[in-house]
Amino acid sequence: MTAEYKVHDDVAVITLDNPPVNGLGLSTRVGITDGLSQASADEKVVAIVITGAGRAFSGGADIKEFGSPKAVQDPNLLSVILALEKSSKPIVAAMHSVAMGGGLELAMGCHYRVCAPGTSIALPEVKLGLLPGAGGTLRLPRLLGVETALNMIVSGEAVKSEMLAQIPGQKLFDKMAASADTVVDEAIEFARLAAKGGELPLVRDLPCRHPQGDAYFAFARNMVGGMSKNYPAPLKCVDAVEAATKMKFDDALLEERKTFMALMFTPESQALRHLFMAERAASRIPDVPEDTPKREIKSVGVIGAGTMGGGISMNFLNAGIPVKILEMKQEAIDRGVATIQKNYDAQVKKGKLKQDKLDERMALLSTTLDYADLKDCDLIIEAVFEELGVKEKVFKQLDEIAKPGAILASNTSTLDVDKIAAFTKRPQDVVGMHFFSPANVMKLLEVVRGKETAKDVLATVMALAKKIKKTAVVSGVCDGFIGNRMIEQYSRQAGFLLDEGATPQQVDKAIEKFGFAMGPFRMGDLAGNDIGWAIRKRRATERADMKYSKTADKLCELGRFGQKTGAGWYDYQPGKRDAIPSPVVAELIEKHRQDEGITPRKISDEEIVQRLVYALVNEGAHILEDGIASKSGDIDMVYLTGYGFPIWRGGPMQYANQVGLYNVSEAMKRFAKNPRDDASFWQPAELIQKLVAEGKQFS
Repeated sequence: MTAEYKVHDDVAVITLDNPPVNGLGLSTRVGITDGLSQASADEKVVAIVITGAGRAFSGGADIKEFGSPKAVQDPNLLSVILALEKSSKPIVAAMHSVAMGGGLELAMGCHYRVCAPGTSIALPEVKLGLLPGAGGTLRLPRLLGVETALNMIVSGEAVKSEMLAQIPGQKLFDKMAASADTVVDEAIEFARLAAKGGELPLVRDLPCRHPQGDAYFAFARNMVGGMSKNYPAPLKCVDAVEAATKMKFDDALLEERKTFMALMFTPESQALRHLFMAERAASRIPDVPEDTPKREIKSVGVIGAGTMGGGISMNFLNAGIPVKILEMKQEAIDRGVATIQKNYDAQVKKGKLKQDKLDERMALLSTTLDYADLKDCDLIIEAVFEELGVKEKVFKQLDEIAKPGAILASNTSTLDVDKIAAFTKRPQDVVGMHFFSPANVMKLLEVVRGKETAKDVLATVMALAKKIKKTAVVSGVCDGFIGNRMIEQYSRQAGFLLDEGATPQQVDKAIEKFGFAMGPFRMGDLAGNDIGWAIRKRRATERADMKYSKTADKLCELGRFGQKTGAGWYDYQPGKRDAIPSPVVAELIEKHRQDEGITPRKISDEEIVQRLVYALVNEGAHILEDGIASKSGDIDMVYLTGYGFPIWRGGPMQYANQVGLYNVSEAMKRFAKNPRDDASFWQPAELIQKLVAEGKQFS
């Protein structure tokens, strides 16, 4: 049982105790109803208080039960709230810290609510592609007013209790407690007074209306629809709140539940719930226990003051960790520091950062031209040129000067971390920390685990990633790790599509319509086509059997490296980022087809999307087979947070689950028959074949 029952003289206190946020799992719900029955039968008990132990009143549903029969097993949350309403003894919710989702719905089912200041109040279900399913869309409008409630429900954002308490006429809180430490005692006193009163108030009996009615909800639909075109839940929230103003309570409650269940089965909700779970699972490493001791990181050294080095440094400065940047020339340092200052100044101008915070962060930054000045750093990250010989020189010097126990990290995006670690006498201290550009903005951090990387190094880096607000995903060592190994296959397919008859703009538009933030050719122009060119040259000797279209190399031979040169797959005007179709590129592609004897054909957008996305899926399956990623959710997190894969589709592996692995496998077999494509790549991975045969999915 995860709810404790105690009687304080004449008031029973039911304390939810299901760490970390007192999720309303089956045993907790049983504990609440058992406590209610016990209090009801005890003649000495005149009132009941419900509260939460530890760090929350209740954060809502128990994520451990997501998707399981326990989540809806009786007593479900609706049944628990009905039991609260039927109690003949007053029930007071003693709210503190966190009251969200089902936790807030539980509190609104009580007769009274006493709340501590600083409590985060929210109905965040929309972030999982759902709406509140236990009366939230009916009770919150009755307590806070229709407009405030709808804003909270549609956004899913948390609001502090003291702000809500200031709303004229609000009925959500009957009393604001002095503090979280006193809220239970104050709720007990309030409950005793309530027991002396008359009829118990029910939220369901309060009026719910909006003075402008239809006009207001029409306006709300226009606003919400414009911001949520790929997500059905926000508009359904508007419908539910409108129903609360027009229907009898029980009829609207039934409608809310029907809509909740319908949304549960939408691909968007499945994708968002998958993302929610995958993000939490990514931090768990199978053979690294959660209680693994962590190294203390009080200072960070960064080698390189360029775009990556500066962006990496900002992450630690933002978290209050001192950073020392090393460069070889003073002018490089000056440029790097100026860029960091410029980035912070831009945030101040936009109102995202206060000047005093900017000053605090810049005060944590120091620079040097001497490796010896990094000797006391707890973590040193190199962000130098992506060439093994350059990395070798850096790590040999770090091995000489870094203190024992310092973590030495490489920001390499493709190179062998084991080879880099071997340049030192301390391979156990070496790890890959692959930040994504711009490093101060992008959420993804690929943590590359070498064969000798110590477990406490991994645990430290994963904890540090949370501190600097990154989503960290562990990868094994291979060429390109998870993200870039997969993007290579995606890019190869984009090249083959050009050979066969598509244009760069057709490919980009098709995949952007699917939901990618940017198509492969616009992405290449942004990142720099010369980067991919250098990687292909390196791989030409290492993997001579890998087929590529020659168009990308021909483009680079013309010096069309992308936005930085004003010309790539597209043309660019000075100072602008608009991608303009290029007649030079069209001519280049046409000549290449003629040279190769290719007769172009019409290619559908559907084929473009399938070949690009299924290329990611097949390579992702190989990555799982090779043990480079430990779970498919990690692959999805990489693509959702680092590569612009549409969030509402849940990542490539989750999307393949939704399409059906049998359908994906059959499409791959069709692509394998294409004479211009790479037939060997399109053989479905053994893992996909196995899952299809067993009727299973990636999990």
